[in-house]
Amino acid sequence: MVVLKNVLVATDFSEASDAALTYGRDLARSYGATLHVLHITESVLVRFSIEAPIAYLPDLQTQIDDAARRRIDALVTDEDKTKLNAKSVVITSVGTAEAIVQYAKDHRIDLIVMGTHGRRAFAHVLMGSVAERVVRLAPCPVLTVRHPQREFVAPDALVATAKN
Repeated sequence: MVVLKNVLVATDFSEASDAALTYGRDLARSYGATLHVLHITESVLVRFSIEAPIAYLPDLQTQIDDAARRRIDALVTDEDKTKLNAKSVVITSVGTAEAIVQYAKDHRIDLIVMGTHGRRAFAHVLMGSVAERVVRLAPCPVLTVRHPQREFVAPDALVATAKN
């Protein structure tokens, strides 16, 4: 028997991540699990420490983190919070995949759901793949979702009604 108590959706606010959130919501709802929605912001101290005056970097990091919090709070609905006990989280890190995996370990996540961009071989070699690293390092199963995805998640009744 599959038991899911904690489902993590890692988002970068892309269309693929939006599709992953649809899957994560449905799985959390189906299993009565808590939904965790996580975004990782890149540490500007590491990225820009040579190029920018150090005094400006903490303010820049705060602005980036605040913007990410507003975006993630917009994704997590009131229904998510009440019915799925949803938690929206923003973490600043130097390694996105590693931060996702650490969050999964720290919060006893049973399933990670995340979007993947499906880059071709050359782009993948140059840029790497966060999803691939998470799959290799995660302490639990990982479901990757591409956009457009294969439609096997039926829309919620409210969503279907709203479109009519």
